[in-house]
Amino acid sequence: MSSVFGIILTVICVFGGYLWAGGKMEIILHSLPYEMMIIGGAALGAFACGNDMHTIKATGKDLMAVFKGPKWKQSDYTDLLCLMHELVRISRENPVEVEGHIENPEESALFQKYPRILESTSFVEMICDTIRSMLMNFDDVYQVEEMLDKQLEGMKEESLHGAHALQNMADALPALGIVAAVLGVIKTMASIDKPPEILGGMIGGALVGTFLGVFLAYSLVGPMANKVKAIREQEHFFYALIREVLVSSLHKNETQICIEVARRSAPKHQRPSFLEMEQALKDLKNVAA
Repeated sequence: MSSVFGIILTVICVFGGYLWAGGKMEIILHSLPYEMMIIGGAALGAFACGNDMHTIKATGKDLMAVFKGPKWKQSDYTDLLCLMHELVRISRENPVEVEGHIENPEESALFQKYPRILESTSFVEMICDTIRSMLMNFDDVYQVEEMLDKQLEGMKEESLHGAHALQNMADALPALGIVAAVLGVIKTMASIDKPPEILGGMIGGALVGTFLGVFLAYSLVGPMANKVKAIREQEHFFYALIREVLVSSLHKNETQICIEVARRSAPKHQRPSFLEMEQALKDLKNVAA
């Protein structure tokens, strides 16, 4: 919602200030379709040329995330901690039972309690693969910690591809605006025999290209790239909770302590309180009973 408000506020202030100063919108509206076609088309073409299809699709999802916000909400953090609590508890009490959950999570009654988590394939694979390694007596804490750190780093870098692509586009837009302006000047020079009032309008139209390039770069695309980066980095904390729980478990801490360590590493504005987490775990026990 804040992104929509920011875009509306930017447009109102920029064009409102221009009109208040005595500017006329006719020249901008007349040149806008042509300049936008040149600048937008060149930007999209360069974007498609410089990125693979996976990054292009990911960027489309990133743009949707700018307006929808992070995927994981506070309730998802509580669900994840509850899921990890049960997996750690079962793996200690009955390793054979936990194998049934991690070998086929799609059909696991435990995973099915948390459909939003289950639909994230890479996320579920990370949980299952690590617990599977622990069941195979791969219990060197530092090796597991290093393995998880590398996996999380790779996931984070991949999630930021869209933000990097958008930032590259933002960096290129001012130069593309100059390209559009130069083309407008070329067109103006070809009509040098026209009266000054006509030439003035043509030069003004050419400068719309420079304006659009700078405006799109610093008021829209650049801020969107920053927002995408912030969202993906925030979501990374969600995945890092797995590391905190499993590494703490390998240190032979009590299951409740493992969950508390992970809870405290969650972002403050999405972190469930101690009492909320305690109540959620009590509810789990009541359902199981």
